[in-house]
Amino acid sequence: MTPKFKTNANSTAAQTLVGRSTACTVVDNERLRVAPNSGARTKVYLHPGQIFIATHPSAITTILGSCVSLCLWDPVLKIGGINHYLLPFWVGDDIASPRFGTVAIETLIEKVLSMGARKNRLRAKLFGGACVIEAFRERKDHVGVVNARLAENMLHMQGIPVVERDLAGRRGRKLVFNTDDGTSWIKYL
Repeated sequence: MTPKFKTNANSTAAQTLVGRSTACTVVDNERLRVAPNSGARTKVYLHPGQIFIATHPSAITTILGSCVSLCLWDPVLKIGGINHYLLPFWVGDDIASPRFGTVAIETLIEKVLSMGARKNRLRAKLFGGACVIEAFRERKDHVGVVNARLAENMLHMQGIPVVERDLAGRRGRKLVFNTDDGTSWIKYL
């Protein structure tokens, strides 16, 4: 089932910008925004519960604790995207939101493919899934571990190789991901 995203009465599901702006979208549970293409790497901050896809070079920054980000790109076409989800499973009770891993992962793959990427060329990187709250560190299946396991399993089922992962631990991370060449940078917090 393809998830439907909530939009408010004053927004549209997608906006098209004229001129030098092209195919760069941020998806969250409120709107689909189109970002401008400045000719250089566009810098974007990705908030929890959002997805970003670009057909032009972009540098995406996000902060992760128990949340997980899947970075996905096609190295030939230089199309890439990233998500940032908080909880693993959407149970279908309300409107589907990319705050849930099952929705965020499926939507990211769909959107990157819809921009022209080929599934057999996709590469993935996974980051986050820490247990930053000391009271939960004794649990084997804290939310960070479940978030990370979900992404690994879904990518395995889709046949998309994970070429890098930095998961679990006790510290948060600042992540910068370049959508065109798949390079990434991590700083522990």
